Amino acid sequence: MKFLLVGTNPENTGAATHFVALAQALVEAGHEVSVVNSPAGLIENELAHADVRMYRATFRNALDLRGYVKVLIAAKQSTPDWLVGNFGKEYWPLIILGRLLRIPVALFRHRVPPMKRLSGYLLPRLAHRFFAVSNDARRSYLERGVPPERVQVLYNPVNMALCQRDPGKRSAILRTLGIADDAIVLGYCGRMHHGKGIFTLFEAVTAAMAQEPRLHCLWLGTGPDAQALRDRAAGHPMEKRHHFPGWINNIHPYYSAMSMLAFPSIAPETFGRASVEAQAAGIPVLASDVGGVPETLNPGVTGVLLPPGDVGAWRAAIVDMCDASRRLPMGAAAQEYVREHFSTSVIATEFVRTLKSSLALNPGMTGGHRPNPRRKRRSPN
Repeated sequence: MKFLLVGTNPENTGAATHFVALAQALVEAGHEVSVVNSPAGLIENELAHADVRMYRATFRNALDLRGYVKVLIAAKQSTPDWLVGNFGKEYWPLIILGRLLRIPVALFRHRVPPMKRLSGYLLPRLAHRFFAVSNDARRSYLERGVPPERVQVLYNPVNMALCQRDPGKRSAILRTLGIADDAIVLGYCGRMHHGKGIFTLFEAVTAAMAQEPRLHCLWLGTGPDAQALRDRAAGHPMEKRHHFPGWINNIHPYYSAMSMLAFPSIAPETFGRASVEAQAAGIPVLASDVGGVPETLNPGVTGVLLPPGDVGAWRAAIVDMCDASRRLPMGAAAQEYVREHFSTSVIATEFVRTLKSSLALNPGMTGGHRPNPRRKRRSPN
């Protein structure tokens, strides 16, 4: 199949990471992929060496006519079977262009509702496939009256090869941070924001450090509460065991340095990509039982689900996971779990299967490179 993926958001977001992984998954599966992307953004940088055809464009908003023209040109040249969108400001342009070109449209929604009232009602009904990235997110749409058959679930694909552990990288990263090779490292990856549960995690892991002298915490990310978190660590007796490298563009090598990952959100999350990537690297996960996060692991097998904001429960779970006889079997099971449920080959296969079933149900949508049956053929003279 031939796909035109449209994603002109230049920022490093979960939706952008999903966009890149989906494009790579489709290429690996043998499909032809073209991409409309923002110049020099994360999507362009990550796909620069992939076998995709790229068109540069930017949508300032859903009414940006220059964006429409760029996508129209890309569609005419690449003749896709499907238009695929990941970002809200491009939903309506793709719906309109899809109708104009008679190409079916698949949209991914990475946030829970609400969209604007009219968009929230119409978009799942107008797109030929509307995907939520977790069952929890899908429930939000059903609660708002969207028919169940209009919202499918497709999880984020993860490139297993990028997440493989490397003992050499582990030693190098730990040495740079001043951490001993035999340390037990709990990692946090994400936005430094109160709703992400960072202060709960800080209190819990600091208390666990008093029981386990080899325990360190690696904080990767930035955000509005990053400085407050650093201030809380400053002057604390355990200060030197909290490490703040800041924002890391390529997080994958740092999974090699971790012994476990914490996903401590207290606010609902639609999914939890860091949880899946860590498990792909053979790292067990401690995760909040909130939103779509529980769908990212097999509780008791590849990780542990914990009550959001409960410092005592988190401290106990961290101490328990410091035991190698508990931690290592979970890490081994985690890799196989991700391979079966979230690997690029699995998600690409499910995506294409779903789209083909949609075409079977909507034979009028034929794809941009096929002739328009309404066009009258000229009789030979």
